[in-house]
Amino acid sequence: MNRTQLSQLAVFAAVAAHRSFRAAGKELSIAPSAVSHAVSRLEESLGVRLLARTTRSVLPTEEGEALLQRLAPALEEIDIALEDTLATRGRPAGTLRITAPRFASDLLMAPRLGDFLNTYPDITLEIANEDGFSDIVKEGFDAGIRLEESIEGDMIAVKVSPDIRTVIAGSPAYFEKNPKPLHPRDLVHHRCIKRRFTDGSIYRWEFEKDGRELIVAVDGPLIVIEDRLAVLAAVNGAGLSYLFDIRVKQELADGSLIRVLEDWCPPYPGFCIYYPSRRQMRPALRAFIDFFKYTG
Repeated sequence: MNRTQLSQLAVFAAVAAHRSFRAAGKELSIAPSAVSHAVSRLEESLGVRLLARTTRSVLPTEEGEALLQRLAPALEEIDIALEDTLATRGRPAGTLRITAPRFASDLLMAPRLGDFLNTYPDITLEIANEDGFSDIVKEGFDAGIRLEESIEGDMIAVKVSPDIRTVIAGSPAYFEKNPKPLHPRDLVHHRCIKRRFTDGSIYRWEFEKDGRELIVAVDGPLIVIEDRLAVLAAVNGAGLSYLFDIRVKQELADGSLIRVLEDWCPPYPGFCIYYPSRRQMRPALRAFIDFFKYTG
């Protein structure tokens, strides 16, 4: 392989990742025509078509997908090597890709992002908000943030929040018209605000008391994707909502939400940054972990 092919492979990987010549060109700071030319030259030199092109989409062919599977780890090692070289100047650098639920992004990261990026100006932080558990290695993330209980045992986990508790809450106006539930089974008689995850599933409310676990499939007139809307809807009397305590501290303190079933909502481990133990620790990731880890 010559050096020209190395640069062409990097261009090809960018096009495949973005499914677009224009977006790849933007990432690489070159013209779309130069991107197309580099991919065409690579295909000619290899004698196979790597991308299937239509007027609306660009997708890897079977041969292209096979090449990407072999190519991705090599390009990643090159990126790490370059970023490590930059880090020898004493400043972590490069793009850092993090997957996290929107809730964790809003409450745990957003209030401190300005300070982090000002402290580490050579880091570009990319945050992908998704609820499901991600295979961070397969999907190209450096790390993820999830509840500790959902993290696989082969991952390294570092706490970024205190222990948390579930809050079942409704507004004073709601409880003027409806009795407070005394047991999770009573929820079948209540209007509950349901949560749909990004994978399409509806969350079933989980409870625990004295070692006994209980799952309730609640019903109600509202289904939301984001917890922020669930909070606002509950405050406005739409029904009962299932929330994290750190999300509704203010609403509970000022009385706009009233908590119920507290004895069925014990504390459990909070959120953690997780990353694969087999990977070399990049300086940028180390900086991120040290900055956002929970210190009590």
